[in-house]
Amino acid sequence: MESERELRGGGEGVERRKEKRRRREGRGGVRWRREEEEMEKRRESIGVTQVDRPLAYDSEAARSHVVDLYWGIDPEEWDSPDLQRLRMKLLEECLKTSAGPCFALVGEKYGSIRVPGEVDSAEFERILDAAMEAGLDTHILEEWYCRDENSVPPAYYLKPKGQLLKNYQNSEKGTMKPADAKKFLCSALEDELDFALGKQTPAFLKKCVCYIRKISNFDRFAKLPEMARYMDTVAGDERVMRNQEAHERLLKVRDEFIPTVVAASNLRVYSSVTHCDMKLGYSPEVESHYVEGLCKQFYEDMVDVIQATVQQNFDAETDPAYDELLRHTSLCQTHAAVYAYRSEPLDHVLEYLLPAKGGRMSPLVVHGGPCTGKTLLLAEVAKQAYSWLQKEMGPETDPVVIIRFIGATQVSMDLRTLLQSICEQIAVNYRCLIHFLPNKIEEMRELLVNLLAEASYHRPLVIILDALEQLSDGDEARKLWWFPAHLPRTVRVVVSTLPNKHGILQKLRHLIHDEGRYVELVQRDRKFCSQTLKQQLLGVKRKVTSGQQIYVNEALAKCTLPMFVNLIYREVVHWRSHKDVDDRSLCSTVHESIEKLFYSVENKLGQRFVFRALGYVTMAKAGLTELELEDILSLDNIVLGDVIVASYLKNPLRISYDLIARIKEELEGYLVERQVRNVTLMVWANRHLHLIAQKLYLSNEEDVHQMHSLLAEYFLGAWSGGRKKIFTYDNNHFTSMNISHHKNPHQQQAHEKTSSDKYSYDRQTPEQPWVFQCNLLEPDIFFVNHRKMTELVYHLTRSGRTDDLMFGVIMNFSWLYTMIKIGQFEKALTDIDLAYSYSQEKELKFLATTLRSIKLKVMKNPTSLSAELQQRLLPVVTSLPKLRHLLLECDKDGPKYCSIVPLHSSMDVTYSPERLPLCSSYMQIVEILPTLAPNIVLVALEDGSVSTWDVESRQLLRQIDTARSVVLGIRLTTDEKYLVVATTKNTLLIYDNHKSCLLSEVEIKGSKHGGVAGGVAFINGFTLSSHHALAWLEASKDVNVIDLLYGWPLYQFHCWYEVTCVQCSPDGMYAFCGQYLNSTTIFHLGNGDKLATVTSEFSGGFVKSILVLDTINQMVMVDNEGSLSVWNTKDISSPRLMEDYDCRGDESEVVSIELSEDQRSILICKSRSIEVLDTKLWKMVEKFKAKRTELFVAAVLSKNGQSIVASMENTSSIFVWRRDSGQCMASLIEISGAIVKLIKSTHHNLLLSVASSGVLSVWDIDIITAMSNIDKTGKKIQTLQLSGREDYVFTMDGSEAIHKWNFSTGFIETVFRHEGIVENCVLTSSGDLMVTSDDKCCQYIWQTGTGENIFRINGQKISQLLITHNDQFVVSLCEQNASRVWRLATGHKVCNILVTLQNALITTANTFLVGTTKNKLLAVSLWSGSVSKKFVCDDGITIINFKLIPDCPDCVVFITSTETVFIWSVADESVCRRVQLPTHFLKNLEDFQISPNGKLGIVSKGDENINVLDLHSGKLRLVHAAGIIWRQKLSRDGRYLVYICFHNSDEDDEAGVVSNLIVMRLADGKSIGTCSLYKTPTYLCLSQRALNIIIGFEDGSIGTYTVVDRVDAALKIKIATSNSRQIVNNASQKVRPKCGSHSFKSIADCIWRESTEVFSRDSPINVSDSGEAETIAPAKKSELLQ
Repeated sequence: MESERELRGGGEGVERRKEKRRRREGRGGVRWRREEEEMEKRRESIGVTQVDRPLAYDSEAARSHVVDLYWGIDPEEWDSPDLQRLRMKLLEECLKTSAGPCFALVGEKYGSIRVPGEVDSAEFERILDAAMEAGLDTHILEEWYCRDENSVPPAYYLKPKGQLLKNYQNSEKGTMKPADAKKFLCSALEDELDFALGKQTPAFLKKCVCYIRKISNFDRFAKLPEMARYMDTVAGDERVMRNQEAHERLLKVRDEFIPTVVAASNLRVYSSVTHCDMKLGYSPEVESHYVEGLCKQFYEDMVDVIQATVQQNFDAETDPAYDELLRHTSLCQTHAAVYAYRSEPLDHVLEYLLPAKGGRMSPLVVHGGPCTGKTLLLAEVAKQAYSWLQKEMGPETDPVVIIRFIGATQVSMDLRTLLQSICEQIAVNYRCLIHFLPNKIEEMRELLVNLLAEASYHRPLVIILDALEQLSDGDEARKLWWFPAHLPRTVRVVVSTLPNKHGILQKLRHLIHDEGRYVELVQRDRKFCSQTLKQQLLGVKRKVTSGQQIYVNEALAKCTLPMFVNLIYREVVHWRSHKDVDDRSLCSTVHESIEKLFYSVENKLGQRFVFRALGYVTMAKAGLTELELEDILSLDNIVLGDVIVASYLKNPLRISYDLIARIKEELEGYLVERQVRNVTLMVWANRHLHLIAQKLYLSNEEDVHQMHSLLAEYFLGAWSGGRKKIFTYDNNHFTSMNISHHKNPHQQQAHEKTSSDKYSYDRQTPEQPWVFQCNLLEPDIFFVNHRKMTELVYHLTRSGRTDDLMFGVIMNFSWLYTMIKIGQFEKALTDIDLAYSYSQEKELKFLATTLRSIKLKVMKNPTSLSAELQQRLLPVVTSLPKLRHLLLECDKDGPKYCSIVPLHSSMDVTYSPERLPLCSSYMQIVEILPTLAPNIVLVALEDGSVSTWDVESRQLLRQIDTARSVVLGIRLTTDEKYLVVATTKNTLLIYDNHKSCLLSEVEIKGSKHGGVAGGVAFINGFTLSSHHALAWLEASKDVNVIDLLYGWPLYQFHCWYEVTCVQCSPDGMYAFCGQYLNSTTIFHLGNGDKLATVTSEFSGGFVKSILVLDTINQMVMVDNEGSLSVWNTKDISSPRLMEDYDCRGDESEVVSIELSEDQRSILICKSRSIEVLDTKLWKMVEKFKAKRTELFVAAVLSKNGQSIVASMENTSSIFVWRRDSGQCMASLIEISGAIVKLIKSTHHNLLLSVASSGVLSVWDIDIITAMSNIDKTGKKIQTLQLSGREDYVFTMDGSEAIHKWNFSTGFIETVFRHEGIVENCVLTSSGDLMVTSDDKCCQYIWQTGTGENIFRINGQKISQLLITHNDQFVVSLCEQNASRVWRLATGHKVCNILVTLQNALITTANTFLVGTTKNKLLAVSLWSGSVSKKFVCDDGITIINFKLIPDCPDCVVFITSTETVFIWSVADESVCRRVQLPTHFLKNLEDFQISPNGKLGIVSKGDENINVLDLHSGKLRLVHAAGIIWRQKLSRDGRYLVYICFHNSDEDDEAGVVSNLIVMRLADGKSIGTCSLYKTPTYLCLSQRALNIIIGFEDGSIGTYTVVDRVDAALKIKIATSNSRQIVNNASQKVRPKCGSHSFKSIADCIWRESTEVFSRDSPINVSDSGEAETIAPAKKSELLQ
């Protein structure tokens, strides 16, 4: 097959090209739908493809919508007059409103002659006469056309499903003119082409494109049945052949009409010729090739148009003020279009607008009841005001008209935003500059009054405010204190209000006393309404018969409201003259008429379809676009099952667009279009329509929930990108939809799963990104997907999809970044708080707190959001695992904006608890109980009140008054059903906890012989099991058991000694009663039997607490001194002693006891110590002692048991200790005062602290213990070494230890301890060996893997250590004695160096040691130790700094005190280049860096400038930094500069930010990443292989970062081992490795003397991958590895 074409064919597949197009346009774009069996037939017969609102450019760039009214329609219905009328209507609308092109497709088929739906009676009768004269049978014509006298003039209309009249062309005979006859003789193709191309201006035709396709050798295949899809065929006597008459008409259109249009304009025409296959004819392969080419050309034409228009409208992202104006203008047009007649009120208002001779004016008030037409009247006034004033005052007048429909938008309901919006519009129109918008509402009102004075005679100002009663009551808006009652002469204000709402009209009468300023809208009389209705009907060439008019008059007698009249008009306009009408044909109220209107739409379009379509429009937060409604209904299986025929089930599965077009047509004027952010949304015209739609279609909760869920899925993009959704149907699906009127369509018998077939279909819904990007390399240039922003959160919350809300929105980095970028930071926080209120996930609460803390930073620099979030979230992600999703999102999308990615963050967690003031002093608090709800606590005060508080909102939820009894304590059962209160009246009050009602009161009695001598015994204690309360009095041996359900005493447990504590088993079967003399008695709670008594050998004290370890059948008695007695309770009647553990000794009382969640540890907190016992080994594993003057208040374990959280007496801090190291990791200050009590809630891992001031604070232990995840050495990091593989970091902090950190996890794995303070440290390139020196004149060689000190040298104090690049030799420089070069493998000396060198470096060839001494630069041979080369400065000149050039092994760059830069060749001892710097340049030289190739030098002087020196040309370029530079590092490739700078002193707005880490790309001087540092940095290191950054901090922690520059793909770093990735991939927590501590060798292996060394053994060191070097001099690494 060959193809001669201008149209380019072939190329990518449709689906791939569709995705590519979406990426290029950044939109769902034009939907080009393809259906194999119908596509070509439609294209050939459509003619002009309507693009409904195509390319209506909005804030989302180009919104294109290709619609096909033949899609999904039965081919027998294609020539339906109703469908043709709808097509022409849409085409006309499209041509009026489109910003884009009109596409025409012309093929080989002309189509059938269009049958008119309605014919003028005169024309029809002439056709009948002509047919009779010709001897034709007119029976069919007369049968299928019916006369309608209600048409003006009378007409004949085609009955539904009429047969087409054959030989229709013969009706040309007679007296009809050719122009009149043409409409009866053309097909839809010719009709539409003539309308779209023949009646347009040349300017419009420039935007049109016509595609013509010819098929050669087509006629010979006419006999094939499938060819009828592509050509007009006619069946002859013997064979099927081409319809020559239709072909001639096609040629006339194609070869005559279109060329004529082209000649008169610049219409673009593409023509192609397709050759049929010689055997198969027009085969599927031929078809596919043509469609591919057509789609490709169409796509390119669309992109041309879109790009041209988007370029013009690129800055059209509207500001809020403009968007608000657009919404109200759009509403005004909609309402004014419905205003049907001129009236006295309109004349009154228009007369008020005219200029007056008097002084100041007052506003005009329009008032009236509901549905009296106030809004329509004011819309009409706004529409006519401009032209009316110009007509009356002259063409030079330029009025300004401002209208607001209060309540229609959120902005208009709030007084402050309403006034601000009006002020901004006035300022723009009168070109006034508002320097700043006032914060106070009074000042805003003052600004409005001042702006009103800007109006003039030639520029009068008209302000129209509809529905004042819709104002919210904020700022006391309804009191109308702000309302300008006195106006300048050239200002007019018109307002409307309901007469009896919020007293608005009454307040207006107090402000405006002139009765002439009030216009009341009342119901019109019947006669006037009847006349209005008649005029409306005549306007569309309709009328009603006299018999029908009787019933119209009866209806109007009941109601004459404007809306009711309009609804009657909508009903009677469709009445035919022969329609039977009775008193039920019209309703008597507005609401009934609306319901009837909806019923009629259901009857025409299908009940299910209308239910869902109008339901979705009604429930949408801001309305829906046509395309959205079509997409959403295509996702709704309920709708598809109703409208799709089973045989039509194929991909893509969608509803036909004609349903959307028809429902819009049926509800025209009621379902209106409104512009919101330049998007055209379908909404209800007024609240009455919305009210009835809600009543009819959204009354079933289950249905509403499902619909909200589907809308949420749509805006999430769940079914976009080709993802298929299941469609369920069965054989009876299409006949079983039998529902009663206005019942929920979903309430039908569920189909048996066995009989239903499930298939998945692509519904072709668009992607829903948060932003549409125009250029991937320019991520900050984007258009916001405002539709998703508006609707998604709303529908997710209402459908209860909390996971989607959390992970699809809140934890979505793109959403967060976009909200901040467009200035919606507070809205983002509101949405997060909303999500938290639904889900109660503590991750959301922490995220909101985090965002508030970085608000100033990210508002100023949104690109740093990802780095800021990662820094703060990484330390807590093990405790708050759901934050992993956001971290992954930051890793994925963050590098688009910020090239710095934190790998391990050592940032201290900033955390503030929820606080609740309970009383003036803690002394008044009796007890506090946490509950199952994380934010609810119960508080008992000594005044007898028991209160239930919401800590977050600080609201008192419930309160119980115990009849002025003093409360001793309160307890909750585990299910929180019962609340038990003990009082000083020795009674237990049992309450229903949820209802706060008293169930019973039980008196607690003691034993006859017990009690307190000489006094009254109060309740000493009580506890609860699941069904019982157990209580005992002071000095009593009896325990009272009460049944909670019935509230009566069951029995008393009699013990041997005075009871001190009672504990029930978790299953509620047994009670363990602790007593004096360390005895415990076990009772059966079910029957009261005493089972056993056990006594500890430490019988001097009393049982303080009893712990029941039910998982291992053990019971632990803890006495008042902290000693333990462990008993095996497998045989409960005969417990066996397992362990007695003596913890006595420090003579301190036990303060608190806790059993860990896994029952593996017991924490005993005494006043002077904290002990942790292992329940498996029953031995103490940790013990922490308080300082001499300190006492512990309480202590608890973290969830994982690795940390201890405690508080001290008389301190206002909570301390966190690491169990493994004993190190205090954090100290959290409680601002409310000293902490007197700690209470742990095991339900949510919360800690409740009570301050001396009576303030309760609720802390999250998970977040507190996250602080202990950060390893610190405790001293500031002084130097830092990175291993060659970049997997470990070695730090020195001025102590006797070197710490080895795991680069990936940020944990300290090994500590290398020295005899003295470590001063120097070097690593081999592999990192396997480390050489160190300390201030005790010792050197050490360590095996870093095992931590072993394998060699030690004593004897000389080392000032600097260096190791050669081949790892064979070590240089130990000394300031006092001779320096040495020695072999690392043996420890033997190679040579001595007698000169003193400073800041020495070894050349890359391992040949020389280069260093400075005073005014000399020396190169010392590493073999001989002698000075081989030197550069000597003149007298008085010193060398400030020098660097080696990596790529030039023999070159050194140095700066002298004369501000001269030298490049010196070591080999030649010659100066290669000299560059003179500006005078006084080196006064504050801080740092000096050289690029690897030696071309650039980077010099910082401790100020805000980076000096880039071109060493070849000598030019100095100044790059401004973000602050005063502290340290800088150049990347190995010389392309990036990493620096840390401090803030200027005047920048104090970012609390806590100490400095900033910044990465700069030197090529363009652009900062590609910024990250705040919240600790003081002490060391900066940049890795050589990957672009990793390591920073040491003052507190002994390190932070690791990597650089990902999106511009250079080769430099994108794989950070798969980063902390965030590791956390995401692993289970709930990182496993902290046990930190190994390794000490130095006590005996030296070698002692250095003045010139010799003494070994204690031979060949001490085994250097991996190296042996004795065979070369005399130190070898190169390459030689060594051979």
